[in-house]
Amino acid sequence: MKGLVVLGSTGSIGRQTLEVVRALPQRFRVVGLAAGNNLSLLEEQVRQFRPRLVYASRQGEQLYLRLREAGLPCQWAYPEEMVTAPGVEVVMVATVGRAGLSPTLAALQAGKVVALANKEVLVMAGHLVREAARQGGGQLRPVDSEHSAIWQCLWGERAEAVARLLLTASGGPFRDTPLEELGRVTAAEALRHPTWQMGPKVTVDSATLLNKGLECLEARWFFDLPLERIEVLLHRESIVHSLVEFRDGSLKAQLSAPDMRLPIQMALTYPERVDGVGVPRVDLGRLGALHFGPVDLRRYPCLALALEAGRRGGTYPAVLSAADEVAVQHFLAGHIGFLDIPRLLEDALARHRALPSPSLDEVLEADAWGRAQAEEWVRARAGRA
Repeated sequence: MKGLVVLGSTGSIGRQTLEVVRALPQRFRVVGLAAGNNLSLLEEQVRQFRPRLVYASRQGEQLYLRLREAGLPCQWAYPEEMVTAPGVEVVMVATVGRAGLSPTLAALQAGKVVALANKEVLVMAGHLVREAARQGGGQLRPVDSEHSAIWQCLWGERAEAVARLLLTASGGPFRDTPLEELGRVTAAEALRHPTWQMGPKVTVDSATLLNKGLECLEARWFFDLPLERIEVLLHRESIVHSLVEFRDGSLKAQLSAPDMRLPIQMALTYPERVDGVGVPRVDLGRLGALHFGPVDLRRYPCLALALEAGRRGGTYPAVLSAADEVAVQHFLAGHIGFLDIPRLLEDALARHRALPSPSLDEVLEADAWGRAQAEEWVRARAGRA
């Protein structure tokens, strides 16, 4: 049995990770669980999986006392301590934003396997993540369905044979909305994704296609390819999760039902393929056809901004991801409109003065600057209104 830590255990990916663990009880032992504010769910998870290590970002002391009173022999540990603890072999990083960066670096430096579901970690500091894995001997495995698909397509292939990567995008809930109506769409509408069930932040990013831009930046670091050889393809059905084109013109694709439990399971059980959670099979005869098309950047300006931040490099991607996190929070709260998200991001990138090869401290400073700049933009907009 492999010792597993789940960071962000109460979020969408964290909960589905624990579903996989339930389906494969002889393979994994949960050593640590860490979460944010959902203390009631975290308590349920601790009572079921009985981890040795527990962490919660808010009011954790109260939870810890309740768990001790219930006779559960758990210890309080910060995520960085948790991921490097003895008996931990695999770490699922299922947090959002900068919270995943420090634990990822610590785990890789300690030689652990890191299943990475946090987009911002590689976007903010891909160069630091790769160096941590090189120095510590840790292994990075993708969890996003797109990167998992590329990873699977590359098994047994030589890196020099790869011509380009094609990441697929469903287009989100507004792919057919007239452009002139996008300014009036609501947060509730943005959260109704046509094919995936995800957390609110990722779902909104899927509506703006900012998530696909972040995934392109991630793919650059995951697979060590320049950004100009990574492209986005519209694919409504979300059955083909990504493709790899080789130098001879061949294409390889990975197809499966749009269910995150499959790439989660793949990251945890590699190199084996196991029948664990029972993801629905794809019936191509019933589907009849799969559709592909180019992405209209007029509809998705956030994708263009993300790719531009990636081309500029340095601390630009850290500012982009930080500002977007703030923008999405304010959009969900009703403080700004849907089209204000790309306006805010464009303003933050225009004002930023980047550092070319940032240290960890400089990445975190850029993240803080991006958040502050985004908050200032929202306050200024409220003042104009």
